[in-house]
Amino acid sequence: MTNGLEFNTPIQFVPGVGAPRAAMFERLGIRKAIDLLFHFPRSYQEVSECKSILELEEGVLATVVGVVVDIDSRFTFEGKSSVGVLLAVDGGGYVRCTWFNQPFRREAYSRGQRVLARGVVKSTGVAYQMRHPEVTILDADEPPPPPRPRAVYPLTEGLTQRMLSSAIDAALPLAQNIEEALSEEIRRDAAMILKPGSDPLLPIDQALQQIHQPIDMAQADAARLRFVFQEFFVLQLALAMHRYAYQQEHPAPSIEANAMVHTRILKRFPFALTDDQRKVIEEVRTDMAKTVPMNRLLQGDVGTGKTAVAQYAMLSAVANQHQAVLMAPTELLARQHSKKLQDQLAGSRVEIALLVSSMPGAEKRELLQRIAIGTVDIVVGTQALLSEQVEFAKLGVVVIDEQHRFGVQQRATLRTTRTAPHYLVMTATPIPRTLALTLFGDLDVSTLKQRPPGQSRVQSYVLAPELMERWWGFVKQQVQAGRQAYVVAPRVESDDEKEIRGAVQWWEELRNGPLEGLRVELLHGRMDSQQKQSVLERFSQGSIDVLVASTVIEVGIDVPNAAVMTIADADRLGLAQLHQLRGRVGRGKHAGYVGLIPTVGGQDPVPQSDPEKIQWLEQFAKIQDGFELAEIDLRRRGPGEIIGTKQTGLPEFRIADISRDEQVLILARNLACQVIAKDPELKSPEHARLLRQVVAKHGKLMPVGDVG
Repeated sequence: MTNGLEFNTPIQFVPGVGAPRAAMFERLGIRKAIDLLFHFPRSYQEVSECKSILELEEGVLATVVGVVVDIDSRFTFEGKSSVGVLLAVDGGGYVRCTWFNQPFRREAYSRGQRVLARGVVKSTGVAYQMRHPEVTILDADEPPPPPRPRAVYPLTEGLTQRMLSSAIDAALPLAQNIEEALSEEIRRDAAMILKPGSDPLLPIDQALQQIHQPIDMAQADAARLRFVFQEFFVLQLALAMHRYAYQQEHPAPSIEANAMVHTRILKRFPFALTDDQRKVIEEVRTDMAKTVPMNRLLQGDVGTGKTAVAQYAMLSAVANQHQAVLMAPTELLARQHSKKLQDQLAGSRVEIALLVSSMPGAEKRELLQRIAIGTVDIVVGTQALLSEQVEFAKLGVVVIDEQHRFGVQQRATLRTTRTAPHYLVMTATPIPRTLALTLFGDLDVSTLKQRPPGQSRVQSYVLAPELMERWWGFVKQQVQAGRQAYVVAPRVESDDEKEIRGAVQWWEELRNGPLEGLRVELLHGRMDSQQKQSVLERFSQGSIDVLVASTVIEVGIDVPNAAVMTIADADRLGLAQLHQLRGRVGRGKHAGYVGLIPTVGGQDPVPQSDPEKIQWLEQFAKIQDGFELAEIDLRRRGPGEIIGTKQTGLPEFRIADISRDEQVLILARNLACQVIAKDPELKSPEHARLLRQVVAKHGKLMPVGDVG
């Protein structure tokens, strides 16, 4: 207990808070006194040295020291009041401090007091004024305090920086009683790696003091570093612990692809593999031969051939008398995967089945029986595979396509058998390294960057209004030359409030306007599965010239003859999503073209996009590398926007920033792996406090950490 406060003291009893303000603090997640200590500053305001009258500037924050020479109150006809305190500033001149509707201020000061005032300077033409300044009363002979950074905190409506700072100051003495989770050895090792020869990371009591009340920015930075490392370190411990536990508790079947099997599978591919594909196949082959479950994330840019690696893994399982599963996020994509496998394995004895929710009941029951007795080798499906009714005779490998579209709990559902299947998790959305280490910190990561020879570069253009007529003429030329085209809109229907056209409105406008005479059809997520499949099949067969679609076509749709794509309201999509869409064209022998239309208001031809959005669309048009785009997107939009925090279980950090703190994240991962290698369950007494932190912070994450 310190100054009458304990860790669990309700926030309303912290000095300066009280019951009326407690609800505001609770909106920030501050319910107890201890929560104040971990409400970290979002930035710091550099406070200048005390200035003389001659150094003051209109509209600039400044600090002055002086003596109170006059106090007055004024009232308006509307009943509003103001209190003015006139300061004789050191070195000559006067500054008037003014507060509106705060009559108590009159009693707070007295003539002859020496005070420090900090505020934005206003000039009345006659004298300088500060409205609602911060004032510190000094002793008569006390020199002004040296300038120091001032913490700036996240706020909520009704709370001011001063209210929050005052409450945190009252709770700061509690810092000396908080237990230290990081041993001096860990703090020393971390500091030595980050900055050889430096002191260990700060102990927690000192770090809390310095992060809230730093003397200079060096202190603030040192305190932040300690807490950033701790957040990353605790997460990486959770991931490493669960990976170890799962591997020990659930052996996987050893699936060896001997030389004969290996050669036979490779002969099935109707194309030459890239060096990247061969390297990743060897990694998968090595993993699956072990009795430790493979947990591999395969990320590859659009068109780099991830499906070939997945096919290799599944055929390896089948060759060893095991079943394989390929799970896709949409029925459209599941059907496409199933058809491609059927075509490539035509004439083989591999039995492939499609399991989707739209199947008739009798057909589904019959298929479930065949899966359960093992007469189906490869099952392709959607979330329907996660039903409790689906039982496998001998499941060997699970391939999950487009991992970020499945929730964490969904991806873990298949892990209910006595032996664990091997897992290959694929994504065509390149994931920045820091995000991969955070979301998939316990998966081995393989990357495909090489494109198969013969693929053309896709040309991208930002379309100004005056270019639209020429662009639609170009689309018509491409169709007349035998190609096909997409038009993509982020929405299905128009948003009348924002005057944004949806796919339905674009379809109506284009087939009766610029693309009249062409076979223009519509595809979107609200159509039933049979309708969607019918439209996609007709587009694949070439009986549709232009497919107007919502972003339902973003993932995996493969029509080699599609050469042109127009993306409406392109500035409303992220760079990664735009790159996914761009990957739908230029997949065959013909060059690909993408036109990016910035947002326009209704029928108004003048773009409403701001210059910054136009600038990053132009940047996107120049960059072909999905990994480079992913890094830009991470810095621009943050991790939650890129992958979807709710879907992935992305942990919320109080202070760490994965786009800014990459070096610290990698260090935390390496040290966490070292700790778990020596003490897999954190059972040693020296790790007891760390274990409590891991369970408190990431207990829910741990059971499913191995798949995201």
